[in-house]
Amino acid sequence: MTWTERACGIGDEAAPGLAEQIAIHRELGLGAIELRTVDGLGLHELDTEALAGVAEQVRAAGLVVPVVDTPIGNWSTTVATDLDTELSVLAGSAEAAHALGGRWLRVMSYPNDGRPDADWAAESLRRLAVLTREAERLGVRLLHENCQGWAGRGPDETLRLLEYVDSPALRLIFDVGNGLAYGYEAAEFLGKVLPWVDHVHIKDGHRTPAGAVFTLPGRGDVDVAGCVRQLERAGYQGRYSLEPHVAHIPHLAATAGADELAEGYRACALGFREIWETIHHD
Repeated sequence: MTWTERACGIGDEAAPGLAEQIAIHRELGLGAIELRTVDGLGLHELDTEALAGVAEQVRAAGLVVPVVDTPIGNWSTTVATDLDTELSVLAGSAEAAHALGGRWLRVMSYPNDGRPDADWAAESLRRLAVLTREAERLGVRLLHENCQGWAGRGPDETLRLLEYVDSPALRLIFDVGNGLAYGYEAAEFLGKVLPWVDHVHIKDGHRTPAGAVFTLPGRGDVDVAGCVRQLERAGYQGRYSLEPHVAHIPHLAATAGADELAEGYRACALGFREIWETIHHD
């Protein structure tokens, strides 16, 4: 299987507008696109007509959308964010996923608002349980990413979340590069949670005193190739989605110009292709 059959990417890492996002993915030969925002709006914020237009453009391009990335539980929230608001975001995101022919929604598990760790854990677990039960009703699956929030702190917290919620409507996205910011090694984390991973994000970078600095796949300190090998040997059949953070970092409100954004994304795609082809020629 070629890399283009297993790779995709988060569209707004390549361009803000949907037409440009689609064009770059088609240029690269990718058959899928993960959607987070279109012209700065989350898919849950689009009205029915706009959402239908997005779905038509994606279908006309011959692309599929494996995952809709929601802001539920992410850096823009805290564990105190109104849960009814989050349930409304979930409903809108589920509508978007269904319109696009999919049912997977990326979520996180809520940054703390200053409460003690035990209280943070209890409220994060409660929220994800409520959201997952609603996801079951809406016919979608939540994929928790090892990023912002209580359960993203390490594999033990992630496993506790899965055990607590105990539902097939909650599985995982594993981002190979997020350990740069959160202080763990990707391969070790992955080894503990791999049976629950349905989707993978690809990024690479370096730890610095000022925080994580991202670079092309294969050029940083993350063992991207080792993680991909680990997944493939375990029989992982899902996609590898580019989230390079080279020219677009949403949680820092940092975005380059259109040309730099597109070129950085293309370079990251080719970097992942090199990793993929090396692994599958070993």
